[in-house]
Amino acid sequence: MSSNLATKLREGTKKSHNMAENTGFIACFLKGTVEKKSYRKLVTNLYFVYSAMEEEMHEHANDPILSKVFFPELDRKAALEQDLAFYYGANWKEQVAPSEATKKYIARIHEVADRDTALMVAHLYTRYLGDLSGGQILKKIAQNAMNLTDGEGTAFYEFAQIPDEKAFKTNYRQAMNDLPIDEAKADEVVDEANAAFEMNMVMFKELEGNLIKAIGVQLFNMLTRKRNRNTTELATAE
Repeated sequence: MSSNLATKLREGTKKSHNMAENTGFIACFLKGTVEKKSYRKLVTNLYFVYSAMEEEMHEHANDPILSKVFFPELDRKAALEQDLAFYYGANWKEQVAPSEATKKYIARIHEVADRDTALMVAHLYTRYLGDLSGGQILKKIAQNAMNLTDGEGTAFYEFAQIPDEKAFKTNYRQAMNDLPIDEAKADEVVDEANAAFEMNMVMFKELEGNLIKAIGVQLFNMLTRKRNRNTTELATAE
């Protein structure tokens, strides 16, 4: 059975992917403006998201569906802990907590894992394949913007157990295509992936306040200015 899930996900989330890249926080990031306090809050939120994802994946390691896309070498929790220790110090656990958007995100992950494990694939796709692709670009930007040496504060983007990321992504997509699900279920997974992108966007939006305080409204507006295809309005901070 093949549902062409990987293709469905790529095509079905294009709009969401583009919208996520155009959130103010990510737009500034891609243009080289990375403010350390905002970035460490992002790392904090991702720590809680990946902790939830990986808790469920390890718990469902023998699930008929999730076992097919369970690759422990993708786990990010330990790497994020390393980054949190870098940004907050040895007592980082006493200083971090998930944001409101992140709390809703991790609640959704646990709810989906309990209700329909196939839908967890949407969350794996949204985060892990992004980390292996665009995440590598973000790593270089973060290093340059915050004057970090290699491996310092960006462990999240390091996949030491995956020597060939391109080959791994090809195998991962094939594993998704080979999942024992039908076309209707594949469409549900695409819907859940779009919901996951939306939750990421809300999480990014929360970070904009601190970023604007750090760089100023004028610079933020300049970095995020864009023309809408249907209007002449500009996307600016309120």
